[in-house]
Amino acid sequence: NQELKQVVEIHSIFAKMNIKIMFLVALSFAYFAKALSGSYMKSTITQLERRFDIPSYLIGVIDGSFEIGNLLVIAFVSYFGAKLHRPKIIAVGCVLMSIGTFIIALPHFIIDHQKSSKTAVMQSSTYSCVYNVTKTDRKENMECLKGESNLSMWIYVLLGNVLRGIGETPVQPLGISYIDDFASEENAALYVGCVQTISVVGPVFGYLLGSLCAKIYVDIGFVKMETISITPADARWVGAWWLGYLIAGVITLLSAIPFWFLPRSLPISGPQSPEKCTPEQTNVCYVSSTDFIPTLRTLLGHPVYLIYLCVTIIQLNSLIGMVTYKPKYIEQHFRQSASKANFLMGVINIPAVALGMFSGGLLMKRLKLNIMGAARFAFGTSLIGYILSLFFFAMSCENAKVAGVTLNYNSLEGISYDKHSVFTTCNSGCYCSATEWDPVCGENGITYVSPCLAGCTSSVGSGKNTVFSNCSCIGVDGNFTASTGQCPNKDDCDRMFPYFLALSVITSFIISLGGTPGYMLFTTDICQLYFDICCLYGPENACVGSSASLCFESTAGIPAPIYFGAIIDTTCLKWGQKRCGGMGACRIYNTTAYRYSHMHLFMPHMSLYCQGVKLILFMIYTCKLTDHSGSTNTQNI
Repeated sequence: NQELKQVVEIHSIFAKMNIKIMFLVALSFAYFAKALSGSYMKSTITQLERRFDIPSYLIGVIDGSFEIGNLLVIAFVSYFGAKLHRPKIIAVGCVLMSIGTFIIALPHFIIDHQKSSKTAVMQSSTYSCVYNVTKTDRKENMECLKGESNLSMWIYVLLGNVLRGIGETPVQPLGISYIDDFASEENAALYVGCVQTISVVGPVFGYLLGSLCAKIYVDIGFVKMETISITPADARWVGAWWLGYLIAGVITLLSAIPFWFLPRSLPISGPQSPEKCTPEQTNVCYVSSTDFIPTLRTLLGHPVYLIYLCVTIIQLNSLIGMVTYKPKYIEQHFRQSASKANFLMGVINIPAVALGMFSGGLLMKRLKLNIMGAARFAFGTSLIGYILSLFFFAMSCENAKVAGVTLNYNSLEGISYDKHSVFTTCNSGCYCSATEWDPVCGENGITYVSPCLAGCTSSVGSGKNTVFSNCSCIGVDGNFTASTGQCPNKDDCDRMFPYFLALSVITSFIISLGGTPGYMLFTTDICQLYFDICCLYGPENACVGSSASLCFESTAGIPAPIYFGAIIDTTCLKWGQKRCGGMGACRIYNTTAYRYSHMHLFMPHMSLYCQGVKLILFMIYTCKLTDHSGSTNTQNI
């Protein structure tokens, strides 16, 4: 009997270990899936702008809708979800994320692909200079996409992203609390670290998937590719954004399967009730639903917690804005394709940030930094990052030379941002449209808004090989030719771009080096402070994280992409126009103004300010502890 009991105990131990491993693998995969779909959304910013002809601020609304969905249910999930079957709630969340991702891709299958691709097909009879034709006749030649213009298809993307946010909510708080339940205190940190490490891989694959899909034309399979006259470097190019969402949706759906087979809870391995928590405090841990608001009010009313929330919100504003619009900045300022910008984000920037955070944690352990040491470390890395970021101002790239936009037709020598007219004597009899954007590159190295505005009267070839001739605005004699697309003219950009990448990687690494100490300041000392207030333990640990996330997402994650996008829109020089009227997506930006806006918004001076406040904050906090207990808090983090 004794041997039988030992065999049963051993079998039970192995069964519990298998369930633990299964949960850790499933949670890691769920983290990977949500990180992949989230980063893929960031990589499709410019693709969505061009596909739906919307400005950057509206893209910010779509991007922030994820946090809106998060915000709707995070407090309830974090507080009440721990009392229910957590693995199944996580599974439901993964299914909702998957459905939301599929909804985002839905507009592609509703839009008329033949009509939507007309902007990518150069029709010489429509866009060439034609004399003796009235404006009415030309207007009739331009087909109005009524069905597409009157219905805002981007609403589907917004609603799908909201559903993604709702589904993502239970994954982190309930997953971490489940780990806390079955793991000992020393092992819980290891398990959480493993899950977080796996999740870092998600953004890398998300941006690489975005790079791959951006190379493929959006309507591939629906139109003849030989008729497409634009390339991936063109401002009108739209990649197969929908394909990546289908892939991400399938991966997210697969991540939900293991959670359906996990038990509601596992036996606790090791003592889980800290001795420093009195019975009275333990009773506070398991408060009723009616005590939720008073408990939250107590937490938010504490000055240390509240000040930390404020400075972290400012820091998150800079971070969210940088992550959202950095690929777009690389595209517009250095004239790189969306595919290349996403590839560089995936293989250079994201790994640099991950390596910085890992190295920061390793240095904290090696140097055995206490609370003040961690604060000084975070402050020092932010200061170095701020100084290095000043060099971004010197990394300029000359604006594209576009007649009537950055150049005057009468003086094609120097770039000027004064308001120019696209009409002049050489194209006055052509009855051209001032709103169309179908650029051609003249033999003189100047880009013209359209063949008509270049005064071209004839053409040969088709698709990308179309060549326009007898262009009255090109050259002295007006008999030069023009080819489709903008002129390259980016020698200075190609020389500067490697230096920009190198500085970007170094700066990202140094700033993220202080990210782990900054995070640990909150997760250890602040949580310890509130442990003394209400002994937040077990499921109620999520209460602190939930209240923090509510403030973070409502004041940083939602408005930041919107007002960052609005400021970027102010630097636009030439707006596209929808077929049936209305402002479309921006075609060309003032790169100088864009660079200054980008640097002033995203430079880590906000992070420097935040870390400085944190340093002062924890100096005061340490002094208070010294006065209260008579000794300085030297507990290692």
